Amino acid sequence: MERSAPPDAADDAQRLDHGILFDHARTARIGLPEAVFCEGKPAEALADLLARFGRGSGRPVLFTRLAPEIFEAQPQAVRQAYSYHALSRTAWGDVLPAKPKGRVAVVSAGTADGAVVWEATRTLEYLGIQRSVYEDCGVAGLWRIARRLDEINAHDAVIVVAGLDAALASVLGGLTPKPVFAVPTSIGYGMAKAGVTALSSMLVSCAPGVGVFNIDNGYGAACAAARVVNLLQQT
Repeated sequence: MERSAPPDAADDAQRLDHGILFDHARTARIGLPEAVFCEGKPAEALADLLARFGRGSGRPVLFTRLAPEIFEAQPQAVRQAYSYHALSRTAWGDVLPAKPKGRVAVVSAGTADGAVVWEATRTLEYLGIQRSVYEDCGVAGLWRIARRLDEINAHDAVIVVAGLDAALASVLGGLTPKPVFAVPTSIGYGMAKAGVTALSSMLVSCAPGVGVFNIDNGYGAACAAARVVNLLQQT
């Protein structure tokens, strides 16, 4: 959601309070609805949005990076109208219809990556996409990923989430023929540099065809996987 220049008459119908303008046509253009990125938005603007799009509103809206203290500050009636997940900081009132085809595996190196794993997983759930989560598959114990490989390869796309040296992206990228979307996380000591090292590692991966996303961007990876799943609905 963006703050834009002064709107024309057509924009006025879509404009909410606080100068926020919804891109309602996005689903028709790209097959993915707009989400509300909450981090940095004024609390009063978020309160207004949450009051509008709860369960039964008829308009599914995904809220990402919604801090627990912001959500808990809402009236009880508003909170009860949402599915809220504190670890991933995601919320929705209604979800999109379930997709009959397509499954996505979300694979993480460790449980410390959980916030990003569950942002991706919750986004897939909101989008109506079947998904499976495989946590704690880091390459420090290669048997962990090896024993789950057949299950992972039964999916149509794979999201890999890893911090530190992010080696899991290269290892899994060399073991699965499915589209791989890699998300570096900001987990790690010192030279992990808040995810910069993991991002660099994924970008220079020797496994061909691995798509890499911004640090901690589980939402973006889920949307990429959703584009694959959306194509499957046409077959």
